[in-house]
Amino acid sequence: MEITRADERKAGPGPAEWFTGEVRFERLFACEAPARAAGAKVTFEPGARTAWHTHPLGQTLYVTEGRGLVQREGGPVEEIHPGDVVWFAPGEKHWHGAGPDATMTHIAVQEALDGKTVDWMEHVSDEEYAGR
Repeated sequence: MEITRADERKAGPGPAEWFTGEVRFERLFACEAPARAAGAKVTFEPGARTAWHTHPLGQTLYVTEGRGLVQREGGPVEEIHPGDVVWFAPGEKHWHGAGPDATMTHIAVQEALDGKTVDWMEHVSDEEYAGR
């Protein structure tokens, strides 16, 4: 058994290669092999979002606060709210972030395949973010 106390975890800024805008990223857990799950708490300020990305074994988001936006490649931009759960299938290209006038916090859980949980791609343009 391992307990990680809340005051032992530190949130930091989301890397500019992965995010547009102001984002706070807090790694909650990363299991060691043979376990594969990893989780993070991510808070997006208004207008902030991830770059396009995929996960080799999929990703689940649980929205805890605010109002956010999500989009899978080829689909519409959709709004998400506290209590909503979003599942992205393995290899599904997508992005997620805050709405234009609200913050949004979610818990993200994904699994590693051969040590990798995510493949980052290009940034989401302002036009894509606006659903145009």
